[in-house]
Amino acid sequence: MNTDQVKSQKSPLDRFVAVIPAGGVGTRLWPLSRAAAPKFLHDLTGSGSTLLRATYDRLQPLAGDRILVVTGTAHRDAVSRQLPEIRDADLVLESEPKDSAAAIGLAAAILYQRDPATIMGSFAADQVISPDELFHSAVKEAIYTAAAGKIVTIGILPTHPSTGFGYIRSGKSLKIQGAPSAQEVVEFVEKPDEDVARQYVESGEYAWNAGMFVAPVSLMLSHLEANQPVLFAGLQEIARAWDTPERDEVTARVWPTLPKIAIDYAVAEPAAEAGDVAVVPGTFRWDDVGDFASVGRLNSAREVDDVTVLGEGARVFSENASGVVVTDTKRVIALIGIKDVVIVDTPDALLVTTMANSQRVKAAVDALKASGDTDVL
Repeated sequence: MNTDQVKSQKSPLDRFVAVIPAGGVGTRLWPLSRAAAPKFLHDLTGSGSTLLRATYDRLQPLAGDRILVVTGTAHRDAVSRQLPEIRDADLVLESEPKDSAAAIGLAAAILYQRDPATIMGSFAADQVISPDELFHSAVKEAIYTAAAGKIVTIGILPTHPSTGFGYIRSGKSLKIQGAPSAQEVVEFVEKPDEDVARQYVESGEYAWNAGMFVAPVSLMLSHLEANQPVLFAGLQEIARAWDTPERDEVTARVWPTLPKIAIDYAVAEPAAEAGDVAVVPGTFRWDDVGDFASVGRLNSAREVDDVTVLGEGARVFSENASGVVVTDTKRVIALIGIKDVVIVDTPDALLVTTMANSQRVKAAVDALKASGDTDVL
């Protein structure tokens, strides 16, 4: 029996490797989240752990030390400080952002070179999940489903008709041993308007698409090759050089030439049409911390009256007020007779908005970029 056959006979759980894509600036969380210090490097829940550290700690019981992190070159030092356990060969650095298909695809290609029988799981660094036990249960089901030859997404059972998330429509049960709740995926659908979202939730056939994928690396790569052959070829070239002295030279030469495309379009949607995608419903609490309204909703940080306060040494006074204050300064902030306010105070930028308008912060960032005020971005 050859080595690959021995490896492929390992338990699916022993073949599992976790991948943490840590990218994206999080422009709706400006001025706290910036290009040099994106949201995954911050503690946005008052837990004492950054989003990245919490993601690693959540995955470690499932994967042990079999964890890769994909992030930007600019964040190498910060990520290494927060995750000193990560080996250099397991820290995949992007010289420039190329979207999720390149990031997740490169991780898959590297893992395939190391062991073609690997089952990978991709879990973004900027999500808040609890409790861990329910998350672990869903991921284990996803691993067993992947071992049966599926690309698996973990769909979040919707708690309300959100217009901010894409949805997954599920079909019949797959009856896979070790994965009793696994179902086929009928289709992925884009972010709906409120009426359509309400219909989705009421039907019971739809889950939120949280962008979590668990799959055999061989199947992930075969769909990538079929749908994005140029991207696939470039990633293969980098992966073949990854664990060799040529890594830096080949990556520097090839990475800038790769096309930009999201993993949903490059792999998940065409694979679903081919019948190769399954969904495991997640019953855990989940949020992608997309704006300051979600920071207030999620936070276990101290409250002053009805104001959630984040920031070491924050000096906040409130009277008949509610909302969120995030501060990086020692400035006294007084809120009087103001409801659902969002204040983010940093040494060189101040944001004042409301909970209802917190999704519109991105427009301010775009305007600053257009006017050349990039020093605060």
